[in-house]
Amino acid sequence: MKAALFDLDGVVFDTEPQYSVFWGSQCREFHPERPGLENEIKGSTLVQIYDAWFSGPLAEKQPLITERLNAYEAQMDYIYVPGFEAFVASLRQEGVKTAVVTSSNQPKMEAVYRSHPEFRGLFDAILTSEDFERSKPHPDCYLKAAERFGIEPKDCVVFEDSFNGLKSGRAAGMYVVGLATTNPAEAIKPFCDEVVADYISIKD
Repeated sequence: MKAALFDLDGVVFDTEPQYSVFWGSQCREFHPERPGLENEIKGSTLVQIYDAWFSGPLAEKQPLITERLNAYEAQMDYIYVPGFEAFVASLRQEGVKTAVVTSSNQPKMEAVYRSHPEFRGLFDAILTSEDFERSKPHPDCYLKAAERFGIEPKDCVVFEDSFNGLKSGRAAGMYVVGLATTNPAEAIKPFCDEVVADYISIKD
């Protein structure tokens, strides 16, 4: 492993339960006919959610939902997945390049930086939605991260929790570690090379 590439939500931070609360409130308001929709859209990007569930007559509600989401993310608790800080520190000590590869945008990342001033120092690169045109499950984002480091995809390890993210890492030709933080281990197992509960359970 020459580079470790991390998704953000559910991989670096245990934020997925908080997103379930947010999207649960929006789905109950705009899709009361679809109970539990917040669970169906887990791991989807905002664009994918809008295209699938807030287009057509509901397209006019997108700016309102985006405003609500930005306000919600600004006050979220960004709690590291157990063992992450020690794990990424050990990688960097061994000379492994580290990067965040996320579909989150810059306003969201500014909230992260306010909550964790040390965050930027944990990574050699941070790629956000502004850095690539095609979202996961397309491999574009992970391929661009490898290119940023000048490292072959086969020498990169992807850490992901969502189905789209796992598919993205695999499509990029990288070794994929799935974290069972958002979806059950058995559900994500077919889409990755290895499944872990958190970083404490990763053995050298």
